[in-house]
Amino acid sequence: MSGSNSSLEFLFAGIIQAVDLIVRMDPYVASVTKVQLMVSGVAVILSAITAIALASAISFSEFRGKELLRTAINTSMGLPPVAVGLVVFLFLTRRGPIGFLDLIYTPAAMIIAQYILATPIITGVSITAIESIPRKVWDTAYTLGGTKLDVSLQVLKEARLGIITAILAGFGRAIAEVGAILTVGGNIVHQLYLGGVLQDVSYTRTLTTAITVETRQGNIPEAIAFGIILLILSFFVNFIAMWVRKRSVG
Repeated sequence: MSGSNSSLEFLFAGIIQAVDLIVRMDPYVASVTKVQLMVSGVAVILSAITAIALASAISFSEFRGKELLRTAINTSMGLPPVAVGLVVFLFLTRRGPIGFLDLIYTPAAMIIAQYILATPIITGVSITAIESIPRKVWDTAYTLGGTKLDVSLQVLKEARLGIITAILAGFGRAIAEVGAILTVGGNIVHQLYLGGVLQDVSYTRTLTTAITVETRQGNIPEAIAFGIILLILSFFVNFIAMWVRKRSVG
């Protein structure tokens, strides 16, 4: 019984310390969160631009190899993150084809990896959203004298909730990813003097990679703090996705 109480005390103490780190905006915790949001946010914005354009081209056009392209996109939705990280690493490493850009172990490399992972998801879900719009919407737009561009814009407008869901799904994949960004980002922190105190500040460490390293090093309060923030972000994304789905049904 005493062992059980001791375990609970250890857990509660860790949670209390973690909440304290979050509430007082500990510089290390804040920097890791900032890097996570910046990398995933930029990657998903770039992915959304690419994916919506690609989904529109596939949905509104007929061309040779269309089904093969759709199959490739659907297959890519389940790309192994570690494999993606390896491919990006091989291209960006100093001896790689574009190593001269000196991007390896930088936030830019992490953005590239998450962009590759998120784009197929946003594209695939967006195609489904666009093609689920009733054919009568397309026909009505044509009947009213709309051009192909007019019809496309009207259908995209009708499919907007599904496309928003696609973007949220891509962001959810990005913030939960570990393997790819660990491989190309290196999980790097710098030490800087902040307020006269030497502090760890993230350069390429994100919430997911920080949880891994802090748990391994026995820094439980920090690991719990990062876990709480990650859960809050995941809950927020899922809440918005659920709200969007209810709007689409209503």
